[in-house]
Amino acid sequence: MKKYSILIIALLFAVNIQARPSEPVVSTDWAAQNLNNPDVRFVEVSVEPGKFERGHIPGAVNFRWHTDLVDPVRRDIVSPEKFAELLSGSGISNETTVVLYGDHNNWFAAWGAWVFTIYGHDNIKILDGGRDKWERERRPLSSRPASYTRTDYRVTQINDHLRANLQDVLAVVKEDQPGALIDIRSRAEYEGRVIAPEGIQELAIRAGHIPGAVNVPWGEIVNPQDGTFLPREQIRKIYAEKGIDGSKPVITYCRIGERSSHTWFALHFLLGYETRNYDGSWTEYGNAVGVPIDNPAGTVWTGK
Repeated sequence: MKKYSILIIALLFAVNIQARPSEPVVSTDWAAQNLNNPDVRFVEVSVEPGKFERGHIPGAVNFRWHTDLVDPVRRDIVSPEKFAELLSGSGISNETTVVLYGDHNNWFAAWGAWVFTIYGHDNIKILDGGRDKWERERRPLSSRPASYTRTDYRVTQINDHLRANLQDVLAVVKEDQPGALIDIRSRAEYEGRVIAPEGIQELAIRAGHIPGAVNVPWGEIVNPQDGTFLPREQIRKIYAEKGIDGSKPVITYCRIGERSSHTWFALHFLLGYETRNYDGSWTEYGNAVGVPIDNPAGTVWTGK
């Protein structure tokens, strides 16, 4: 009897580990095994309209980046009150394990992870490889909307230290505060050869980068075959080669803050570095009056 009791306890312990992994990323295999786990909620944050409605991970709820995770009028993240209402209506409690995933290699899902962490929900995960990997593996998709019993979600803390604003960035540029800046955009954007990627609407009228920032494009830390994160030590080495070793607080930025959320997630959760995301990014900095920039290409905006 004692042997059976030990076996039961061991099995229960194993199930609990599966239900609540300690790793900040989860595999598609783990996700498939936990689709019906009541302690887990899958949240899709995709930017392409209609993608969720055409098919999503069974049981997932849809958070729209443009209206649910940001203020739709002023440029800001969603308020704590609206965030709590969003989660309550989605059946998410303060104890729920939230697994975020989405299109574009989880850029906007990582933004979601950043907002969740700002509002004190630490039990969040990213689906490694995101929606694209799930689809490539021909895993199940559902077009049926999920409905859950309403909860009473409470925002109990606000971690403002995870967010950088323009003045924080300028303090690092002027060396009034210690810090390192990472520009995760493409090399062409960083050097000022292009003001923004082709077809992009959110623009700055100046090209280049923030003085002192190093360029580590977000894609350098993922496997190009499936979009999964590279091993931790390989990621650590990539940043160390650019002088980012965790000895100074880090600020990440891109164009509007979504790609840099992906890098923020890696630095914060995978490497444990003190990291803030500058969501104003280049569309704020490149449009601000009187701030210094580096523009190696010398590109000048002509209004076209």
